Amino acid sequence: MTIADRVKKIIVEHLVTLDEVETFKAKVTEQASFIDDLGADSLDLVELVMHFEEEFGIEVSDLDADNWLTVGDATKYIEQRAGGRR
Repeated sequence: MTIADRVKKIIVEHLVTLDEVETFKAKVTEQASFIDDLGADSLDLVELVMHFEEEFGIEVSDLDADNWLTVGDATKYIEQRAGGRR
């Protein structure tokens, strides 16, 4: 599973209930805005960052996380920091 796939999986698991999973998965694209398209609030974003840090063994500064507007922004950042780690 690629880093991008793992990022999307964490987002889906965190932001939706089981009965919404299939519909929501289609919304989680590289261009999807965490707030506008996926309905995340500031607490959701903090929790997602914590999940990403744990999953990928990286540390994300608050300043860096504040620059993530889309799923693609988070994915690119994580790919750069996680490197070859899986």
